[in-house]
Amino acid sequence: MPLPFATAWRSLRTWALPPACLACDAPADLDVLLCGPCRAELRPAPARGVATLDALGITVRAALAYDAASAPLLTRYKFHADLAAGRALAALAMPLLLGTPRPQALIPIPLHRNRLRQRGHDQALGLARDWGKALGIEVRGDALRRCRDTRPQTELDAAARRSNLAAAFHMTTRCPAHVALVDDVLTTGSTAAAAAQALRTSGAQRIDVWVVARVDGARAD
Repeated sequence: MPLPFATAWRSLRTWALPPACLACDAPADLDVLLCGPCRAELRPAPARGVATLDALGITVRAALAYDAASAPLLTRYKFHADLAAGRALAALAMPLLLGTPRPQALIPIPLHRNRLRQRGHDQALGLARDWGKALGIEVRGDALRRCRDTRPQTELDAAARRSNLAAAFHMTTRCPAHVALVDDVLTTGSTAAAAAQALRTSGAQRIDVWVVARVDGARAD
């Protein structure tokens, strides 16, 4: 059966014209849509632990440092629904995740419905779907709900962040024993810790956190 015209055109264009780098428009690698020099500017995530999550026995897997090189891609994906940037970010994290013990399910940290309506897409769900498809892991996109429309964490200090997220999440179903929470950026770990409490009450025994990038230092998430 012949390919539909749109599919055939995309295939021909990809073959004839290399994709443009998302950061500088130079010819890019097809897998991550970045050119060599722009990809080389990305730094690995800091190796030290996240105190908020270490105290709960939660392992963090983060591929990149959140800095001037990675932030523009993350902003384009999170706030401007740039799905090409999302696919690139998911691909950049894959080498790290391939060597990680596989959870039974990926659970994206959800947006409240009001925030989802404003943004038009859920960045954590998109990453979870890309990683789940690549790794053969079930994605439970509706298992965790954000039941309160909390204030943006960037407006709050550490104590207020914890209070802001109290009882913000609940599970809609039982949780597998080993799961990974998925998000785009990890900062203090307050959001992941609040979500993990809901998972633990629903049966999770081991919780990992998978993110594209993490902040190196004390900033709000």
